[in-house]
Amino acid sequence: MNRRQFIQTSAATAIAAPCLRAATGPVLGQGSHRYRVVPGWGILGEKTPVKNCHGIVSDREGHIILLTDHTANNVIVYDKAGRLVHKWGTELPGAHGLSIVEEQGREVLYMTDLEKHKVVKTTLDGELLNEWLWPSATGLYRKEDEYKPSWTLHLANGDFFILDGYGRDFITHYDKNGKFVKIFGGQPGGITHWGPHGGMADLRDPARPSLLIAMSDQQYLLRLALDGQRLEDQKPAQIDLPGGNPRQIRLHKGLFYLAHLADNWPKDRESRGFLSVLDADFRVLSNIGGTPPLYDASGRLQTMRHQEDIFRHPHDLIVDDEDSIYVAQFASGNTYPIKLERV
Repeated sequence: MNRRQFIQTSAATAIAAPCLRAATGPVLGQGSHRYRVVPGWGILGEKTPVKNCHGIVSDREGHIILLTDHTANNVIVYDKAGRLVHKWGTELPGAHGLSIVEEQGREVLYMTDLEKHKVVKTTLDGELLNEWLWPSATGLYRKEDEYKPSWTLHLANGDFFILDGYGRDFITHYDKNGKFVKIFGGQPGGITHWGPHGGMADLRDPARPSLLIAMSDQQYLLRLALDGQRLEDQKPAQIDLPGGNPRQIRLHKGLFYLAHLADNWPKDRESRGFLSVLDADFRVLSNIGGTPPLYDASGRLQTMRHQEDIFRHPHDLIVDDEDSIYVAQFASGNTYPIKLERV
């Protein structure tokens, strides 16, 4: 399918779209960052199923692009009203991380696959452009299935980093041509769980880009230089988020938005979670679906908790130009994304 057909598909699929509804229900969050859920957004039915919804991004035309590990349609493209624009993909059973990048004037997608132990690069329409397999030449992996890449982080010059968040926690640097540069981090003693799960390249200072990593089980964000060293000279190098397991980070209008798996959900129930909004200095301003952020006299953030049973397992999120938030959820009973409108 070419780009023109891709856009034209929206007219045909709008017929099956859910009715547009206003945001309802309880107000979530605190201060000036409060939201309500838009009921029924993005529910497409059995013809367009989802399994786990892992990654979510938006393109420059305003479409919301969802990555699911359901191989009937790995990639689902919505308009802002939750109507289906396009869908494609049957080859990524372990689809997990999703990044959108502009390269030479066009947008492309980078997707990680936990089961196939690789990263693929495609056009927005699904044409395969490149792929990166497990870094066997480094000698740091004994076998392919030790490598389970969770996300990619991208610099302005085209270089990118692959996080092995479900494998041995190494971070691999590739140049703009996709060639190996170096590998760092990792757990020499064995395989860990949910280490460098998600993150972003922090490009706010173009002269000194850095990596901002969501260390999920460790409950903090980690700031690294491009060579993998902690940014000890740019405090804080570590942002503690007690009670939250940060899964992914997005920057919007100077604020950081985080998707958390909650640390306090009962083990005999479905997992829960909440979203956090942080200012430019990484201070929590609002917990959406969670308890209000509280700091003690020394400036230490107190333990956060999920509060309203809105989210099951927030895994990624994106914020549009109207400040609406779209949340993709893992292990949530085959549920579609949640849209929140700002109050």
